[in-house]
Amino acid sequence: MSDLKLKGRIVRDSTNEIQIYSGEYWKKEVVDFRWYQNDKPTKKGIRMNLEEARRVHAILTRILNEADIDVEMD
Repeated sequence: MSDLKLKGRIVRDSTNEIQIYSGEYWKKEVVDFRWYQNDKPTKKGIRMNLEEARRVHAILTRILNEADIDVEMD
């Protein structure tokens, strides 16, 4: 059913973090972003297939590039 492997963590504070997993879920390659509180998963998160993840990556890259331009203009 699920063969997800932890790829990284983004710590927000001493009790909250995002854990990022990738792997196979129901025979589909996926990426999973999940909030954890006190080392336990919450209901908050998103799982997407690789094509959706590529689209999210493109959108985030565009947003971050625009933010870099705004910083350079200040």
